[in-house]
Amino acid sequence: MSDNSQEKTIGKIEEKIEALLFVSPSPVSITQLSNVLNEKPKVIEESLNKLRDYYLESRGLRLEEYKGRFQITSAPEFAGIIENYLGQEETTSLSQAALEALAIVAYRQPITRPEVDDIRGVNSDGVMRNLLNKGLIQEIGRSEGAGRPILYGSTTDFLQYFGLSSIKELPKFETATAELNGNGKILKD
Repeated sequence: MSDNSQEKTIGKIEEKIEALLFVSPSPVSITQLSNVLNEKPKVIEESLNKLRDYYLESRGLRLEEYKGRFQITSAPEFAGIIENYLGQEETTSLSQAALEALAIVAYRQPITRPEVDDIRGVNSDGVMRNLLNKGLIQEIGRSEGAGRPILYGSTTDFLQYFGLSSIKELPKFETATAELNGNGKILKD
């Protein structure tokens, strides 16, 4: 085998990691992989980086990381043909209200529902419940404030839905001062 073709193949540890990530129903941490494979976390991390690079070489899969957990996903550029194959609609549509609430949660997480209500200016109970049911947001804890309201954050499904590998890939949120009223809320059209 030539040196060039050896570079394109992945090693034994990477192959084991790939097999474990393939069968895992949810993202897996470096610690979990380290324990199962009886390898040092540094070796696992290096192998994950090699595997990520391998998938980026014109492959139909990607190695995604979110909050220190890894999973294999299909490449976002193939979403259309995959949805076609699975007989699903091109995209699952979200209402304007759901998109507003989802954007607020994504940019301001962790955030409580009353804070989302305050920013939107309307009650968001139904919208937040819908986003929870779709798996786009999740409960991530409780606020220390009065009544200890639930804190919400985005999920890995949110990242997959929008073709992101990290929350850091969200576009910068900039609001012109002309768009804000005296309370710091965005004015509606």
